[in-house]
Amino acid sequence: MTIMGNERRLFLENEGETEQLGRELARRVADSGRGLTVFLDGDLGMGKTTLSRGIMRGLGHQGAVKSPTYTLVEPYEHLAPPTYHFDLYRLGDPEELEYMGIRDYFAGDNLCLIEWPERGQGLLPEPDLEIHLERRDHGRSVVIRARTDRGAHLMNELERVGPGHGPGHDGGG
Repeated sequence: MTIMGNERRLFLENEGETEQLGRELARRVADSGRGLTVFLDGDLGMGKTTLSRGIMRGLGHQGAVKSPTYTLVEPYEHLAPPTYHFDLYRLGDPEELEYMGIRDYFAGDNLCLIEWPERGQGLLPEPDLEIHLERRDHGRSVVIRARTDRGAHLMNELERVGPGHGPGHDGGG
């Protein structure tokens, strides 16, 4: 990883490494005993749902993890912390989020993963972390940005153990 202020960059070669990043993030969130709000950004097919699947599995979920494109939110309340996976791609109007009680999901220590957060602009809280994924060569370039002190702390923990940490990777050693 490369350290750039409140930002980390890394390269994920495949879907397995993307899922592993999610597992590492889940481990750090679980160890902290607190929730987190994460915005997942990137074009279609960039790995947002794969990263989310890694997080769910890292928290102990055994079943399938799919993008809640039509339902807008998929709850994983059996996990610790309770986790909510949002996909706002098909959201027609941000006001629809008010009807579903969006603010309740961000109360307490829930982990909230939001794909396509720009579609909920004005109604979503400030994220702790923003994760941007884009195609690079045969893999994915990932930029993780901390937007809160909590996000910065977790991002720094990830920096020590994340995928690609080692010889031959960005910032490895």
